[in-house]
Amino acid sequence: MNLKTPNTRFKGLILILVFLCIGNGLFAQVNTDQNDVETYFDEARAFRNRNQIDLALQSLDKAAAIAEENKDVKKLIDSYNMFALLYLKLDKVNTTKYYWDRAKVLLEEVEYPYGDAIYKYIEAILLFRDNQNFQAIFMLNEARQLNNDRNFFNNILLTEGEIYLNLEKYESAAKNFNSLIVNTDVYEKEYLATRAYLGLAQTQLRTGNFEEAAKNATNALKVAEDNGFSVEIVTGNRLLAETNEEIGNYQSALAATRNLQIAKDSLFSLEKLSLETKTADEIHSENMANEIKRQDKRIEELSKSANRSEITAILTSAFLIIISLLAVSLYRNNQIKLKTNELLHTKNSELQAARDAAVSAMEAKTNFLSTVSHELRTPLYAVTGLTHLLLEENPNKDQIEHLKALKFSGDYLLNFINDILHINKIDADKLEPSIMEFNLRRVLKEVINSLQQSAKKNHTKLILDYDESIPSHLMSDPIKLSQIFMNLIGNALKFTKNGEVTIKAEMVHKEEDDVTLYFEVKDNGIGISSEQQEKIFDGFEQGSIQINREYGGTGLGLTIVKSLLGLFDSKIKLTSDIGEGSTFYFELKLKSKDGIIDDIPFEIIKQDYDFKGLHLMIVEDNKINQVITKKMLSKKEITSDIASNGMEAIELAHKNKYDAILMDIHMPGISGEEATIEIRKFDSITPIIALTAISLDDSLESFYAAGCNDVVTKPFKPEVFYQKIGENIFGRQANTTT
Repeated sequence: MNLKTPNTRFKGLILILVFLCIGNGLFAQVNTDQNDVETYFDEARAFRNRNQIDLALQSLDKAAAIAEENKDVKKLIDSYNMFALLYLKLDKVNTTKYYWDRAKVLLEEVEYPYGDAIYKYIEAILLFRDNQNFQAIFMLNEARQLNNDRNFFNNILLTEGEIYLNLEKYESAAKNFNSLIVNTDVYEKEYLATRAYLGLAQTQLRTGNFEEAAKNATNALKVAEDNGFSVEIVTGNRLLAETNEEIGNYQSALAATRNLQIAKDSLFSLEKLSLETKTADEIHSENMANEIKRQDKRIEELSKSANRSEITAILTSAFLIIISLLAVSLYRNNQIKLKTNELLHTKNSELQAARDAAVSAMEAKTNFLSTVSHELRTPLYAVTGLTHLLLEENPNKDQIEHLKALKFSGDYLLNFINDILHINKIDADKLEPSIMEFNLRRVLKEVINSLQQSAKKNHTKLILDYDESIPSHLMSDPIKLSQIFMNLIGNALKFTKNGEVTIKAEMVHKEEDDVTLYFEVKDNGIGISSEQQEKIFDGFEQGSIQINREYGGTGLGLTIVKSLLGLFDSKIKLTSDIGEGSTFYFELKLKSKDGIIDDIPFEIIKQDYDFKGLHLMIVEDNKINQVITKKMLSKKEITSDIASNGMEAIELAHKNKYDAILMDIHMPGISGEEATIEIRKFDSITPIIALTAISLDDSLESFYAAGCNDVVTKPFKPEVFYQKIGENIFGRQANTTT
């Protein structure tokens, strides 16, 4: 007994040593396998960044095989997630979703925050690729909360920066990219820096900072070439070519374009694409076959089981799991929808607030310009009126030059105010084309006759090329058409000296009452460069500062033309060459009135009226304007009474008989319109001429509706003033007699 005891103890000691050796061996084997998996992961990541997708897939396949053999669910989840990212780089979205779903199934079995975080990160990328940017950012924030791994966090920053760039939030994008330029990432330091440089280059290219964009593209290219990042080399050369072209460094742009072509040829070779596709398909097919084998084996095991209750329990569990997954999926989708709706509601509120602010600013601008232009007309009337009176009173020779300069400045300022008011009316949607019968030839003749003086000054000939097949009676707005041609022909005359300006009107098509006409204003002046043509129709644009200084003007004429043609659903077009001249052309669709004989002569003959002995009433609240208007009437031997407001005008009209009444519209107390309405209650014969500084809110139709016979806007040209008085007094008498 005593002899056996030491032997027994010795055997026990040997058994303990054997177990320890086996345990250490197994532990060492597990550690070795884990190290091998991580090594393959590192290889796959490096190959992926160098766009060697076939090698990356092979390394990842080896890692997945080891993880499956060791039944290491977490490493298998990592493998599936990395497979999904790799196939996403190959644009194989369906294959990506296959591995993504496989990872999801395994994540239901274990608690693995890192795997969940990568799963949500892939979901964010898929949303971003579908242009669902806000949902992608929301998903990235969820992923960020699940894990603080440095490499993972850096990749989230990069993806988030690219989403901000897509949303045109350039400051946020630049902030993310700058944080990755200098990083301490263990696995992808150079790759992240390259992508960050490229992101900054794209951001600066879009914001017009071309010099910095070129620098960052160059930095990206250097790091990419040093590390063999082939896709990034292509992107870097493309950005470098674009930025150098914008800067004007065409030699550098050409060199970058050549390098881009070389890089593309290397990256997208048929042999490489074929190999990658073949490797990807083979590995995916192998993985799917293995999955089918696993399912078949499980089914076989269940079939051989004598206990059918086990099969039932497993099927029930599977059914419950599927239902749970569907419920979780529905819940998550609902949460995403709620977040999306909240984001949309916020954005809609911001857009509504911005729209309201823009409308308020537009209304404030409109009212301001209307008030300013109206208030400027009253003192301007005094300037132009007094200048005219002084020129009529035989001034000294040394004063004539100064008075003419003053008159020119007053006329220029008046045209400028008229242009601003006109643009303002169009912007405020307070201008609509009226429909009336008119003769197009007469309208063009009147415009050409009014500009003959400017043509003679520049030694330029005005030529009308009129198609005789155009109906003589058309329906449209002749006043606005006159404004269009006045601006186009006036613009052509300003830039044409010792040449000719041709106005062409041609019939394009006629079907019953519908007529399509082609119009063209062509000159052989200085011409317009292609760069200037792009902005010539913008407000206050004249092509260049030199042109503005040499030729003057406000730069609003062509803007008015463009806006007025918009009222007729037409567009102004332009062809021009420097030194050859310019051609402005457009088409209009009008209605014609056939069967009407045109018995009215085309030329309007201005008459000289004998005003001696006429007696008028001036209704005007401004004392200076009273003096000027009375003085201008007395020059023609016309006597007048003055009413300082609407009530006085009504009383004087009751007591006295006048040949005509000159009615100011804007007055304290009752307005000129109201006074006209009251006068018309007891006097429907006396001509009433509205003499007013018309504003944005004024309507010519309302003047006529109140009972006015005509309208003269202040400040006015004296010859127009006298012509209107003559037409309304003597023309009315002639019509009454006949």
